[in-house]
Amino acid sequence: MVVAAEAQSLGRGGLTLVARVSGISYSTIQRGIRELRSQKKTIDTSRIRRPGAGRKKVQQKEPRLVADLESLVEPVTRGDPMSPLRWTSKSLRTLARQLQSMGHAVCYPVVGKLLRELGYSLQANQKTQEGKSHPDRNAQFEYINRCVCRQQRGVGPVISVDTKKKELVGGFKNAGREWRPRGQPRRVRVHDFLIPTKGKVAPYGVYDLTRNMGWVSVGIDHDTAAFAVNSIRRWWQTMGRYAYRQAKSLLITADSGGSNGARVRLWKWELQKLADQTRLSISVCHFPPGTSKWNKIEHRLFSFISQNWRGRPLVSLAVIISLIAATRTNGGLKVRCELDQGRYPKGQKITDDQMDKLNIAPAKFHGEWNYTIHPRRKV
Repeated sequence: MVVAAEAQSLGRGGLTLVARVSGISYSTIQRGIRELRSQKKTIDTSRIRRPGAGRKKVQQKEPRLVADLESLVEPVTRGDPMSPLRWTSKSLRTLARQLQSMGHAVCYPVVGKLLRELGYSLQANQKTQEGKSHPDRNAQFEYINRCVCRQQRGVGPVISVDTKKKELVGGFKNAGREWRPRGQPRRVRVHDFLIPTKGKVAPYGVYDLTRNMGWVSVGIDHDTAAFAVNSIRRWWQTMGRYAYRQAKSLLITADSGGSNGARVRLWKWELQKLADQTRLSISVCHFPPGTSKWNKIEHRLFSFISQNWRGRPLVSLAVIISLIAATRTNGGLKVRCELDQGRYPKGQKITDDQMDKLNIAPAKFHGEWNYTIHPRRKV
């Protein structure tokens, strides 16, 4: 409109002069002059182009583009289950190349714009599927809570136990970040291959629910039930018996699997030996299968240990023990850690005759999960 108004104001020869200077075609300037002369047309000064003018959107030029893009992003639900991208990382460039092979003239920035318009975004996996739930899962949680409350009212020890993730010893990358001088990250190994001379460790934790205290035995051999019970034994000898001098019983909450699993015979055999040694009645409550994340030790002890050593290569046993023992929280958590150099061979079998000698009393409610091992009479 501005160019048309200028050409009109110059009079004769103005259209030719303005077209030559501006580079705008005669027809466009003439159309602008006609619109200026028209009294019926309202000029929208907020627009540069008239409605419908400008480059067409790629979706309008290629109607099949959006459908083809969705079939690539979700091949199972919208497209061919045997799509070439079924097992391929769906980056914008990969999607653009695949669309180009299908005859679409499209680049990866346009693919990204289309995906956002369709409601897609970059997302990571979310852990929500817990598998098949046991019908008595909630009832077992309530049973454990009642047992814990009853034991604490009686001023008896309640501990949560488990093995933390095994860690390789050496200059390996550890998840997380820590403050370092700019441009000076810690140099670690490229590959996470076991160093035979250093091996790996299995930290077994004992968390005191009442006193908010933790004990960790750093084992250098196999994670067996014998190792698990010996860690509990060392906790009792070092910390437990001094905090609970009048205790006659001990309550343990544990997972249903692993070295302290509900079906592990060696676990019960070793607990019987511990009960005989300490003269404590040891009650055990196992969490239902698939619910290990609800074990208190996971988010009251192990999570803080992981935070304390994030970004720190576990280069030696001394470093591992120091980092675990230095774990503290504003809630008052304190941790003690010691190295367990004992040997715990795998494959140790407990016979039926040995199981018959256990002084074990299964609970009326799910005796396979809840039971008490009493000390045997001294001969």
